[in-house]
Amino acid sequence: MTRSQPPIRLLIVDDHPIVRDGLRGIFSGDPGFEVVGEAADGAEGVARASDGSADVVLMDLRMPGMGGVEAIRLLRDRAPQVRVLVLTTYDTDADVLPAVEAGATGYLLKDAPREELIRAVRAAHQGQTVLAPSAAAKVLGRMRAPAAGSLTDRELEVLRLVAEGTTNREAARQLFISEATVKTHLLHLYDKLGVRDRAAAVSEGYKRGLLG
Repeated sequence: MTRSQPPIRLLIVDDHPIVRDGLRGIFSGDPGFEVVGEAADGAEGVARASDGSADVVLMDLRMPGMGGVEAIRLLRDRAPQVRVLVLTTYDTDADVLPAVEAGATGYLLKDAPREELIRAVRAAHQGQTVLAPSAAAKVLGRMRAPAAGSLTDRELEVLRLVAEGTTNREAARQLFISEATVKTHLLHLYDKLGVRDRAAAVSEGYKRGLLG
């Protein structure tokens, strides 16, 4: 007779009581899981998970006080054995990438079907990366993005002028090139930075340390 596996111990971290109640309801009725606690923000979640009582933390991202990303980062240092599965409504670059970089094992959206959520928790417990399709696309996009240093000197000059609020015509005059050439440089640097417009290019330029 084979010995049954102990249940996966879950900690639910979300600032909405109704969400915590719903998640508890999903897992409490399954003998393969044990909900060992709840927390309403990141700081409380870190405190509860750091004692080693949880195997997997279901972590919301946007919460008052300490958010999910900071909590994930702290747990990586204080309780590296704990797996964190992000469960959120948001799948923008600004949410997905910091969470994964902080050490999240997985990233799911709250509209995921019950069965998918259960499978994801089991996979996270085993250390497998689980990403919602939209989140996976964000991660792959960042991995495939050309390195910041791949901008040419001329493209960097154009980016700096754009950051100063210079128009294409003014940039062309300052660089002694045609306005059409400025537009071509802009299209190239947009592609390399993974953005679609001037404002996003400037923002990404600061983020990557190209502008200072």
